[in-house]
Amino acid sequence: MKNINPTKTDAWKQLSTHYEEVKNIHLKSLFKNDIDRKNKFTINFNQFEFDFSKNLITKETVTYLLKLADEVDLKSAINAYFSGEKINKTENRAVLHTALRNQLDNEIIVDGKNIMTEIKEALNKMSSFTDSVISGKWKGYSGRAITDIVNIGIGGSDLGPDMVVASLKYYKNHLNIHFVSNIDGDHVQEVLKNLNPETTLFIIVSKTFTTQETLTNATTIKKWFLQSASENDIVKHFVAVSTNLTMTNEFGIAAENIFPMWDWVGGRFSLWSTVGLSISLAVGFKNFNDLLIGAFEMDEHFKNTPFDKNTPILASLIGVWYTNFFNAETEVILPYTQYLTKFAPYLQQAIMESNGKSVDRNGNNINYQTGNIIWGSTGTNAQHAFMQLLHQGTKLIPADFIGFKQSLYGNKEHHKKLMANFFAQTQALAEGKTKQEVHLDLKIQGNIDDINQLLPFKVFSGNKPSTSILIEKLTPQTLGSLIAFYEHKIFVQGVIWNIFSYDQFGVELGKELAKKIYKKN
Repeated sequence: MKNINPTKTDAWKQLSTHYEEVKNIHLKSLFKNDIDRKNKFTINFNQFEFDFSKNLITKETVTYLLKLADEVDLKSAINAYFSGEKINKTENRAVLHTALRNQLDNEIIVDGKNIMTEIKEALNKMSSFTDSVISGKWKGYSGRAITDIVNIGIGGSDLGPDMVVASLKYYKNHLNIHFVSNIDGDHVQEVLKNLNPETTLFIIVSKTFTTQETLTNATTIKKWFLQSASENDIVKHFVAVSTNLTMTNEFGIAAENIFPMWDWVGGRFSLWSTVGLSISLAVGFKNFNDLLIGAFEMDEHFKNTPFDKNTPILASLIGVWYTNFFNAETEVILPYTQYLTKFAPYLQQAIMESNGKSVDRNGNNINYQTGNIIWGSTGTNAQHAFMQLLHQGTKLIPADFIGFKQSLYGNKEHHKKLMANFFAQTQALAEGKTKQEVHLDLKIQGNIDDINQLLPFKVFSGNKPSTSILIEKLTPQTLGSLIAFYEHKIFVQGVIWNIFSYDQFGVELGKELAKKIYKKN
């Protein structure tokens, strides 16, 4: 990939001038002056509708942003991303989570090997194992079938699978899925206290099998297990997702119970791999495979669609527009479904660990903003919590609203009210409420004596940007596409900001110091 400082491009200079020209334009004016604005800024993809019309952009804004993408040579970067080039230069690794969901028959070569062969073998092993456990053929040491699964991991080995399992709860089978991540001993004990060792299967997820939190929790769980079982019983209750065969063997895990991981998959992008074993067990391998298919469909859209109709690219460019020209520092994620309650925390790691960098790909300190603070919650809970800040606060906070046309259980009355709030909030943020409108409302309500006192507190300035992502229905396939959409947004912004998105040295210093402090004590 070319290492280009974006601020030195012609497009950046044009965007700076353009910003001064449009920074005070109101969304109400943009809609008033173009009655077809929504259609012009809406892109349909499979079961998705991406509506960018309530963003602080014009046709000229998009033109300059697309020029910026061309000037940093985004096209060649995308080709490198998918082909297996080692774009993670600081760790000398390819970045190929997209290969994990590849549905084509093409070869993808890394270090002279076609990795698609290994991926298919791993998926077949996952499928067979999943069917065995769900059907009850896999027995615990006492001859009873498995009822509970515990995923032991942290970071990408926990957040991704946990998020997907929660998101696809509607599709869940009879198995109970638990996640242990925090090194806090209270966390692991709360999980263990209601489990039966005879019917529980543990998945230890650690690429190196040396992660302190994961190994500490795994060791504690093993001791708990051996209070009622023997060392020989570990083979029926412990499996691992790891590359370290020596350490897994020392732990007592049988070779046939080890699922592979690869260096070319970053932890926070690994749910598509064997790290997603808990997902497969929770919803069945077919649904897990549908998740992969949905992600692949977004991959193909991203890879092959012209930039001006390419949803991850447009979302990325609009994000750069806010971050680097409006000086926005945060983005809020607002899924209008309780199933996606863990989606924002998942994106926090994916985005902030990837693009929270202050050194560019040339090794130089950066003098422009990179990365964003990601936060959020589900609608309508968010409306009764922090959305006051979005509506009447002093900060510009771009918002992503994610909604579904159909509910899963089919309660139409509930869903109509839910989606009424979805559309109302984006409209309210965009349009606001003027002094005249507030004055009239107070007068109608009979608050004539209090009008002057209350008036300034009830005014909404509006002009608060949002993107609406409207999806037909929450399925494994649409969830896969949605996650992949944000993954590609991360990649594009990393390219534009000229940073390495796929290392995470920032997580290491505190852990190193913690080890030293632990040894001293």
